[in-house]
Parts: sequence; structure tokens; C-alpha cells
Amino acid sequence: MVDTQSTVRLGMLTPSSNSVLEPMTARMLVGQPGITAHFARLRVTQIGLSSTARDQFDQAPMLAASELLADARVAAILWNGTAGAWLGFANDAALSEAITQRTGVPASTSALAFRDLFRRRGITRVGLVTPYMGDVQAQIQTNWQVEGLDCSAERHLGLSENFAFAEADEVEIAGMVRAVAAEGAEAAAIVCTNLAGAAIAPALEAELGIPVYDSVAVSLWKAMGLAGLDTAGITGWGSLFAPH
Repeated sequence: MVDTQSTVRLGMLTPSSNSVLEPMTARMLVGQPGITAHFARLRVTQIGLSSTARDQFDQAPMLAASELLADARVAAILWNGTAGAWLGFANDAALSEAITQRTGVPASTSALAFRDLFRRRGITRVGLVTPYMGDVQAQIQTNWQVEGLDCSAERHLGLSENFAFAEADEVEIAGMVRAVAAEGAEAAAIVCTNLAGAAIAPALEAELGIPVYDSVAVSLWKAMGLAGLDTAGITGWGSLFAPH
């Protein structure tokens, strides 16, 4: 039985058509009985730069969902989606601040987690691996370049339907990671919380000699940090969680 008095609960805002991040997060938390993850879904089905696609990420539904997560007395709230990568880091910073103001709970996002991770570990040449269309990929490259992150090494699948991202298999994802590593990336970033890259990261790191950071794993890393938890107990999931 879980001791609810000592359990640290992490709140995750989840795209509605995502089928990867919840089971992957649960797998990473196996062996951590004092930490649980709790999810609230938001309607997200298509990824693109149109106004219709962008409107899926308005603050209002995210704040409403955050309030429901706060009812579970979570220690942190993460927008476990990477929209800020193309909408801009300022968008996610404003969202995080609004969530905290509304709920009193520390908040962040997957995109901000990547930026924080790269800054902390001194990484500037990022191999960008995504399932997105070329225009979305180019916008991410532009936004990250402003932050001093060179994403000229990139691979993308050219997809726009969010549900379809989860259908990319590990062989395909690994091939993209190998390609950006071959172009001189200091680290590979698998940017999409509906792309199943976390489980293959350790083997790819051993093979390629660079860190491989998956969005679902990076989101958990950030949530644990906000909650004041030591990530070193998350073993078998690559260098991300190791002391640095």
C-alpha cells in the first residue's frame, strides 16, 4: 500500500492523443514507491503552425486542468508537451508562471526542461530529432538558436497528426539519433512526448558516446527537480538522471 502521507505526487498535463508519456513515465518510476505521477488530458490532435493548431495550446484549458491536478496535492506540475519548442520559450515561461499563480504549485514545461538541462550541462550543439513537419522543425531551430542552441543537425519524420507520432518504432527513432550524432551533435534531443525514445536512450548513449535526451524522461527529470527529489534513483534510463 502506498503511504499517502510520505508519497510525493507529480502532476502532468498531457496531450489528449498522446499514448506514450503515461506508460513510459510509469515505467521510469518503477522502484520509486514514494513517487507517483498523475495526469490531466488536454485536447491536442494536430501539430502545425496554423492558428487552429496553435489555439490548442491556449492557457485557459491548461489552467483549468492544472487546478484539478492541484486538488491531488501534487508537488509540481509539468506541461508534458513540447509545444513551447515552436511556440517559443517565452510562451512556456508565461504558462508556467500562470499555473503557479493559479495553483500555488511550482510549474514548468517539457521545452523549458530541455533548455534548463542544456544550460546546466553546457551543451550548445543539439541533434534535433522530432516527428514534425519541416516548417515546425524550422521554427524550433530558429527559437533554439536564439537561446544559443545550434540545431543544424536534425532529422524529422514529416508528420502532423499527434496520434501517429507514437507509431514510429524504435528502429526508426534510433536511426535519426545516429544520423544527428554523425553530424557532430554534442547531445541528441528526441523532442516530442509522444515519440517512444526513452527506453532506447541508454543503448544509444553507449553506442554513440553522447547523451540522448528523450522528452518524457526530461519532463520527469524536471518535475522531480521542482519537487526537490533526487533523480539518481531512476536507474537504467540513461545519463539524464545520474548525478552531474
